[in-house]
Amino acid sequence: MSGPKRVEIPGSERTLHPDHVRVGDVDLTGNVAVSVYLAHRVAPEWVDEEARRQPHSRKRISREQWAQAHGALPDHVNAVCRFAEDHGLVVGRTDEGRRQVKIMGSVGAVADAFGANFEGMYAPSEDGPAYRARSGPLSVPEDLGPFVTGVFGLDDRPVARPQIRFAQAGAVAYTPPEVARAYGFPSDADGSGEAVGIIELGGGYQESDLTTYFESLQIAPPTVTAIPVDGGSNNPGADTDADGEVMLDIEMIGSLAPAAQIVVYFSPNTDQGFIDAVSEAVHDSAHKISVVSISWGGSEDSWTTQARTQMETILTDAGGLGVTVTVAAGDNGSSDGSTDGSSHVDFPASAPHALACGGTTLEISGTAINSETVWDTPSDGATGGGVSDVFALPSYQSSAHVPGNADTGKPGRGVPDVAADANPQTGYTIRVDGSDETIGGTSAVAPLWAGLIALLNQAVGAPLGFAQPRLYALLGSTAFHDITSGSNGAYSAGPGWDACTGLGSPSGANLARQLGAS
Repeated sequence: MSGPKRVEIPGSERTLHPDHVRVGDVDLTGNVAVSVYLAHRVAPEWVDEEARRQPHSRKRISREQWAQAHGALPDHVNAVCRFAEDHGLVVGRTDEGRRQVKIMGSVGAVADAFGANFEGMYAPSEDGPAYRARSGPLSVPEDLGPFVTGVFGLDDRPVARPQIRFAQAGAVAYTPPEVARAYGFPSDADGSGEAVGIIELGGGYQESDLTTYFESLQIAPPTVTAIPVDGGSNNPGADTDADGEVMLDIEMIGSLAPAAQIVVYFSPNTDQGFIDAVSEAVHDSAHKISVVSISWGGSEDSWTTQARTQMETILTDAGGLGVTVTVAAGDNGSSDGSTDGSSHVDFPASAPHALACGGTTLEISGTAINSETVWDTPSDGATGGGVSDVFALPSYQSSAHVPGNADTGKPGRGVPDVAADANPQTGYTIRVDGSDETIGGTSAVAPLWAGLIALLNQAVGAPLGFAQPRLYALLGSTAFHDITSGSNGAYSAGPGWDACTGLGSPSGANLARQLGAS
């Protein structure tokens, strides 16, 4: 007798990585925890309209109110729980606000429940780190189809890289406060009352390094809290790049907004880990995060449609909760590191509700900008940027003259939105694993803008949240330094918005005045 009719989860199809090799069979007896995401009970369609308003006059909603208005329906949560139990699986945490149900069991049992087809254990090379790889779509019984929007955790391949670059010999190094002075950050704000979340998919920090670094700047060390997600942890010493990313993010934000609380969400480098960490930060009712900084990403075509959709949905939630999410736009120019000869944008920077952060080469004289151009150093990276293949042109970019995609000519979401110094040769002095390093990459720009947003929230007196509608209204104003020289490969800078540096780098005090007055 056949079971109930099943339907595919839209966008859940997976394909094998063409360059990775099979290294063994999947252990179906091992345990796995998957994250099942559900639809909003009522879609928060008001978020974009409210973001056009002045920050003080926007609809304000608490996380508790959000759960009641836009979380998952209890009946939907209960239906997923019954489905899990019918398959002999264990239900872990359920969270209506985050629209998430955690389900645990053996790999084989969970795979059977969701119709997963495992191809084996795969790795980038014969001796590389292995992951479970599946192909094809996932499915659920027909009655769950209308509200199960994503299932993550069966395929655990890495999805992102830290957008970080260590300087080569001869680099010029600035401290974050020196760059903040050149960009005219508000001097009467310190981040008081703000909480900044940081997403990390590896690495860790050492308290001794933070103490030494902030003593060197004569700034009190910030309050830093580590939150584990999906088994992630603060784990310094195993990966220099990942440690560099963690320390760059904390030291950047802590030195620009020293009174802000910093909360670091550590999760595994998988689509499940990434999505769950952002969801945890956005909906964290204990810490009430107002800004989230993300310096990890991967080419948008390497993500499944369900993962891109789920992340963008969470970023939309962030806008409704008054949370701004800054995301590095990538360090590999318009190709985003692809070798197929085409242009690509990085995700989640390309998500319409992410504030995508591109990179410049900045030269400072005293406390002023001497010159600023696109970060386009061929031998050591270049700013990401371009036009999305999957996200439509958002309304806030309708007057920004975003060009068509360099390969297809089709319109789409333009990346980045904003920029700041990212060239490692004009990078930042950062302490990592007991050493002082000069570091750049758009990894530096996301936390720089996160620190600035914390200051702007304080100066304006209300959270900017989904900031693009208000920022694009200031296109061509003194709120930004327009970057008009340089290229990232397929796209060149010019007057106004461009697919290298977006609106430009910040003129912080002007930005605060115009956001507060507009």
